[in-house]
Amino acid sequence: MKIPCKDIALNLEQQLKLETETLRKQNIYPKLVTILVGSEPEQISFVHIKRKTAERIGVRFELVHLETEPPFEEFMEIVREKATNPATSGIIIQQPFPESFNHEKIYQLIPPHKEIEGHRPDSSFHFPLSLAVLNGIKYIIAEQNNIQQPSQVIVNFEDDKHTFYEFLHDKKIVIAGRGATGGAPIAKAFDDIGISYVVTHSNTHQPDDLYMKADIIITATGKKIINTENIREGVILLNVGLRKEDGKLKGDYDEKAIADTAAYYTQTPGGLGPLDVLYLFKNVLEAAKSSY
Repeated sequence: MKIPCKDIALNLEQQLKLETETLRKQNIYPKLVTILVGSEPEQISFVHIKRKTAERIGVRFELVHLETEPPFEEFMEIVREKATNPATSGIIIQQPFPESFNHEKIYQLIPPHKEIEGHRPDSSFHFPLSLAVLNGIKYIIAEQNNIQQPSQVIVNFEDDKHTFYEFLHDKKIVIAGRGATGGAPIAKAFDDIGISYVVTHSNTHQPDDLYMKADIIITATGKKIINTENIREGVILLNVGLRKEDGKLKGDYDEKAIADTAAYYTQTPGGLGPLDVLYLFKNVLEAAKSSY
């Protein structure tokens, strides 16, 4: 069964729009500042998606676009200025940014209540992509319990923590990939819930053996790693990886091929990606509220 991520995203976006309108009536104006270094087409595309989402929801959006890599100290000063501006609700640095930059020093410049991606250990927020993955799981829980109200499928991490634990604690879970913007923050979310999992990566010996035994596989590799030969019937597949095949965006498995084997799966594109962006803005709204 395909998880209807588009329907969930539409509902979440509507909720965020209504919440933004309520905040504006209270003279609270949520604002996201995005800092982009470079002009890679994929980075530009991701920033464009965030800008358009901000427009639809009603959140203010500012882009600081540095087309060439500045000296690190100069970059630090830009981050410091934007992070300390009272008008800034949340700030993100579009990934990937220069490897030569000290990531820890950069994120330490952003106050925990404005660091809306959860990169700081003391950040007030969970990584949006992790929340998107948990939203897919929450839909499955709701569907199995015959809960039809879309509003009850939106994730509020602390409120839902026990529900996730009850559903996941006896499952064999595999997270494929350990990247800083993929597998690693997803793994951290499971740690925070208290759930065990196994991570596979490029150096994992015979990962297919782990996939075959898994109840849930979360894929974040950007490679086609899952097929009908290495999964068991009834598995749950949640994909956040992106790759291009014949000029088209695809995930880490062929949806048509696995549809009859998986109990639940997400599609790519149009699956967890839009939810990832919306949970970023959910964090922006929470950050805006915390400043007042």
